Amino acid sequence: MDATQRRARITAQVRSWCEEARVDGFRQDLSADAAVLLAAGYLDEPTRDVLANRRRQGRPLPDIGGFGRLRALADDYVRLDDKAKSMRPGVMQVLAAARAGDVERKLLTARAKFVHSPAHYATGVRTIRRDRRDQVHLEPRQREVLFDALARTPAPVSEQRTDQATAAAVTVAAERLAGLAERTPWAAAGRRAAEALGGAVGVGQPERFEDRFDALLFLAGALYDRIDGSAAWHSDHFMVQRVQLDLADELTQIAVDTVALRGIGAELTAALAAVRGDAARDQIRSRQQALAPVWDQLVERVAALARIGDLLGEAEEQLRSVAAVQRSMSLDSRIDDLVARAGNRELSTENTHHVGDQIGGVDELILGYQALLHGDIIALQARSGR
Repeated sequence: MDATQRRARITAQVRSWCEEARVDGFRQDLSADAAVLLAAGYLDEPTRDVLANRRRQGRPLPDIGGFGRLRALADDYVRLDDKAKSMRPGVMQVLAAARAGDVERKLLTARAKFVHSPAHYATGVRTIRRDRRDQVHLEPRQREVLFDALARTPAPVSEQRTDQATAAAVTVAAERLAGLAERTPWAAAGRRAAEALGGAVGVGQPERFEDRFDALLFLAGALYDRIDGSAAWHSDHFMVQRVQLDLADELTQIAVDTVALRGIGAELTAALAAVRGDAARDQIRSRQQALAPVWDQLVERVAALARIGDLLGEAEEQLRSVAAVQRSMSLDSRIDDLVARAGNRELSTENTHHVGDQIGGVDELILGYQALLHGDIIALQARSGR
C-alpha cells in the first residue's frame, strides 16, 4: 500500500468513527495532559497562553482522580437533576433530588480541590505578583472556567447508561443477595442471580460518544497520548520531526476549532428551527453548507495524527528488530571472542596442569624434608642423652 492509499484509508476510518460517534481500539481514558489541552478549546486566548506557559515550565494542575471520571460525574448530575425536576412531587421526586444532591456535593468537592489548591497556585501577594509577571498565574475565575471545561473532557459513554447512585445501590443489593443465599441449598442459584444483577450495571465496554465532535476530540487526544508516549518519537531518529510538529499546540488548535464549529453549528440549527420564511431558511442552510469544509479539514488534521501514530508503531517494530539484530551481533562478537580465546584456554589448561604437577612435587619434597628433619631430631635427642 503506497502513501496515497494509506492516507485515504486512514482518513476514511477517522471519518467513519466520528460520524458513527464510535472509536475502536482506544479503551484507556485520556491522560491529564491531553484533557487539559482539549479543555483549552473552551477557554479564551489569554487563559490558553497561561496554560501553555505553565506546561512549558512544568507547572502541573491539581489531580482530582481523572478528568474522564469528572465528565461522568458531571453528566450524572445533569441527568439526575433534570429527572428530579421533571417528576411529580412525592417520595420518588425527593429520592431523585437527594441522589442529584449527592452527586452535586461530589462535584463541588472536586471543584474546590481543583480551584483552591495551595500546592498548585500562588497564594501570597509576592508569589502571585511573580507568577503574574512570569505569565503562569491562573486567576480564580480562570480556574473555575477551566474546571467547567475539564468537566466536558471527551469520554465514551455506555450504551446502557446508569448513574453512579443507582449502580452503587444495585451493587449493594447484589452483595446482600449473595450473602443471604450463602450456606443454603440455593447458594449456587443465589450467586448466579447476584452476578446477573451486578452485571446489569454498565453492561459492555463504553464505546459510544455524545456526538461526532466528542468522538473527534477524544480520538485527537488519544492519538496525542500515543505519539507522545512513543519511544520512537522521542528517539534521535525523529529529532527533526519533533521540532517541526508541536504536538501540544496542534491538539489545542484542533480543540479550539472543533468547539467553535460545534457551537456555531448548534446556533444555526436553533435558528433554522426558529425562522419561518423560506428565504431565511435557505440562507441558514447555505451557512451550514459553508461549514462543511471546516469539518473536513478537522477530520484531515486528526487523520494526519493517526497516520503519524500508525507510522510510529511500525517504526517502533523496526527499532525493536534493529535492537534484536544488534543484540545478535553483540552475541556473535562475544561468541567469536570466546572461540578466539580457545587457544589461550588450551595454554592456560596446560599451565594449570604444570602448576599442579609442581605442587605434587612440592608435596614429595616436603615429605623428604620431614623425614630428614625427623632424623635430625632423633640424632639430636641421642646426643643429649634423652
